Amino acid sequence: MVVERLSKRFGERVAFDDVSFEVGVGEVFGFLGPNGAGKTTTVRTLGTLIAPSSGAAKVAGIPLSPRNGPAIRSRISIMPESPGLYLRLSVRENLECFAGLYELDDIRGRINRALASVNLTDRAADLCGSLSKGLRQRVALARALLNDPAVLFLDEPTSGLDPVATREVHELIMSLRASGVTIFLTTHRLEEAERLCDRVAILNTTLRLVGRPDELRAQLFRRSLDVRLRAPLADPGAVFGAVSEVEGWEQAPSGYTLAVSDPDLAVPALARALVDADADILSLAESHHSLEDVYLELVDEDVEATRR
Repeated sequence: MVVERLSKRFGERVAFDDVSFEVGVGEVFGFLGPNGAGKTTTVRTLGTLIAPSSGAAKVAGIPLSPRNGPAIRSRISIMPESPGLYLRLSVRENLECFAGLYELDDIRGRINRALASVNLTDRAADLCGSLSKGLRQRVALARALLNDPAVLFLDEPTSGLDPVATREVHELIMSLRASGVTIFLTTHRLEEAERLCDRVAILNTTLRLVGRPDELRAQLFRRSLDVRLRAPLADPGAVFGAVSEVEGWEQAPSGYTLAVSDPDLAVPALARALVDADADILSLAESHHSLEDVYLELVDEDVEATRR
């Protein structure tokens, strides 16, 4: 999938603006951002549900245009945050209904394979209204798999799920990636994105950064060490200043945080300096910045609230 300077406006309101990125075949691509940042509108645009205001894209190798809408929709699936199932129909009847809308061949075989992939074969006759939210999400995933999509858009697929159901959805996403399906994942769960995604994009109406989580951490944060001691140093500036790899330091709630040029070189030199200063070392390790740290560094406003 290739997106080039794509924008969508509703009158004077900008949903997203000048967005460009590429998603490789078989990649899990995370799309992150606050409420109102344009994530769902981007999915709806790439899914041919609404037309872009400007820019271009290729989805599943097909240029995004009104004329190509049916061809694109035959190659993709979109699973929205709300499953949208018919609660008075059984699981199988729901899938038969949507398979008919797709005008698919071998409907029985496709449904059986989709049910097996989400481990719902034994619940095929159950009414959807009798299922838990986690099971309904799995039915929605089965529905999204009926047409063997090349690109699967998942919009908050684990929203409201308990840890067990969330883990099951994660395992299914990993198995789909292994089978070569490209997955476009929007989520507010940053630990989920860090665990599942090959790369992430952070959107706040405009695209802030795109890359692997470790690349984004390296771009935004200097490498640093966390030092925990039994007691504070009498003269920390003298101790840290004697280590050439230390570029700066600050007091932290549980010790000290040191900016360093190379942690591998700094750790042994710093340990020697602390021992020479008669400091009792509790721990000395490189700081770890999470994807949440990256996100909060880039996104500092509630877009939805500022529009009210």
